[in-house]
Amino acid sequence: MDIVYTIWLRSMKRYVRSRSRIVGSIAMPLFLLVFLGFGLNSVVSAASLGQQYILFLIPGMVAMTVLFTSVFSGIQIIWDKQFGFLKETLVAPVTRLEIMFGQTAGGATTAVIQGIIIMVLAVLLGLRIQNPAGFFIALAFMILVGIAFTAFGIAVASRMEDMTGFQLIMNFVVFPLFGLSGALFPISSLPAWLKPVTLLDPLTYGVEGIRYGLTGASQINPLVSAAVIGGFAVAMTLVGAYLFRKVSV
Repeated sequence: MDIVYTIWLRSMKRYVRSRSRIVGSIAMPLFLLVFLGFGLNSVVSAASLGQQYILFLIPGMVAMTVLFTSVFSGIQIIWDKQFGFLKETLVAPVTRLEIMFGQTAGGATTAVIQGIIIMVLAVLLGLRIQNPAGFFIALAFMILVGIAFTAFGIAVASRMEDMTGFQLIMNFVVFPLFGLSGALFPISSLPAWLKPVTLLDPLTYGVEGIRYGLTGASQINPLVSAAVIGGFAVAMTLVGAYLFRKVSV
């Protein structure tokens, strides 16, 4: 556990010292929340959920922040490969599993912190959490999303050597995941042929879980959402651990 903590602490220190990273990670979600939320608030109807569109959008932007921050934290693996840090770590008397868990914990923690920042800013835009327990429910789903997609990013990064290639692949994967997650529009408003595709997206269950915690409304049973995104997080952690064990430097 000391190794896991040390690697996690390294990620935290890098995060705190990189102010541009903090600002950059919240700039786009905040921009979409303000301009898309207020701009379409009177046009898009989320009447089926009994709330204004901007309130419907807030959980989606929180999930977006956690998703992008966690997935792209995997680039740290490639960075460490190129600058020799990973090689030095791998030859130390520690297991690769501990290294992978430390990286996952660090990436997930930074992603959740970024999500909390968006959540706090959303309070200024009208978000009111009706039930204090709702915050902890949303936080739990944010943690699951962070773990799942940090492990996913590490799994992909373990098989790559080029940062540019990693970013291109992640953009190709992440944007469809986000677009199909129901973060921007209610699932109930989608065409019948598209709904099954949306339900195959694991992020959908994370978004709906966060939405249930923050607004008390969800189009998917929160227990189902917890089971699916929790199972996906476990699966991605196992896949990430397996691929990281085979990483070469």
